[in-house]
Amino acid sequence: MATRRIGIIVNGATGRMGYRQHLVRSLLAIREQGGVELAGGDRLLPELLLVGRNEEKLAEIAERHGLQNWTTDLDAALADDDYEVYFDALVTSRRLDNLKQAIAAGKAIYTEKPIAETFEDALELARLAKAAGAVSGVVHDKLYLPGLLKLRRLIDSGFFGRILSVRGEFGYWVYEGGWQPAQRPSWNYRAEDGGGIVADMFPHWNYVIEELFGRIEDVYAQTATHITERWDENGEKYTATADDAAYGVFRLEGGTVVQMNSSWDVRVHRDELVEFQIDGTDGSAVVGLHGAWIQPREATPKPVWNPDVKDEHNYHDDWIEVPDNQGPAGFDNGFKVQWEDFLRHVGEGRGAEYPYDLLAGARGVRLAETGLASAAEGRRIALDPLTEA
Repeated sequence: MATRRIGIIVNGATGRMGYRQHLVRSLLAIREQGGVELAGGDRLLPELLLVGRNEEKLAEIAERHGLQNWTTDLDAALADDDYEVYFDALVTSRRLDNLKQAIAAGKAIYTEKPIAETFEDALELARLAKAAGAVSGVVHDKLYLPGLLKLRRLIDSGFFGRILSVRGEFGYWVYEGGWQPAQRPSWNYRAEDGGGIVADMFPHWNYVIEELFGRIEDVYAQTATHITERWDENGEKYTATADDAAYGVFRLEGGTVVQMNSSWDVRVHRDELVEFQIDGTDGSAVVGLHGAWIQPREATPKPVWNPDVKDEHNYHDDWIEVPDNQGPAGFDNGFKVQWEDFLRHVGEGRGAEYPYDLLAGARGVRLAETGLASAAEGRRIALDPLTEA
């Protein structure tokens, strides 16, 4: 069996997500394991070309990881036929033009989300990729994480019966940046730079909901900018113009109701930074990104509401932890697993129909845009099916 190379342009390799999750924990990890095994037994080995604006940072990262190829010239990178995949991990406001240019250059596309700042632009990208016959993929990393993989097994087994509702809590306290440095970049809190928790998280909730529970039929949301003054990376005070919390209700085809709270202004009192409770006629589950607990119908206690008497029952003890059942290797990094999935699709020549493509990314942008419109207008907004670009 042979080892084949696949050239990948990594634009945004010096950024937080581009460097940590995609370069180090995904692409370099894939290289270190000898590439991705294809169906016929060949192995596909990524050959990387790092792209960014800061020559000094690029050179330092390349030297640190033993990489030879880097450039600040995106046009030259896209013109190089040795690199057939373009990956984008830049800030959202710069993504649209780069993706258009990469599609025009004949590259396969893999990109962080959201894929654009507006639904109109996102849909245009999906249409351009379709017209060009380009394979496109958008990061759907949460679907590859242990907790949601366990949840998928529960759903597929029929454990829940009819799913009635899903309640999700996501978030943590992000420091304002004054007396302690903030753990998120300041552009996240400026609407003019593409920031906001709706733009950041609703695309995630869209693919999680539609892949696990069903199509979203309508949206009602409230947003807030709870903290209006923050300090940037240079210690300068600025006015936060983007939403830092969002409270959404999504009604799905078939009647399931999903409630999602997302906040960068909440102190955590749960096992993980994101947690979903799924309630069905035959059982319930509480699922994070890694852990999962279930309570079947037959083992559900029968609480009686009596506020005058202290309830001594420990309700946490009524839940059963779902085992990993993943073999000795355990679960791998979700970003890395999706990279492997996408590279297999490209390497095996499966055609342009990758399931988590730019059209799926456009649906995520639409949900964010609709959520903001719902909050601004104070009304519930219906979503038509979107299956064709």
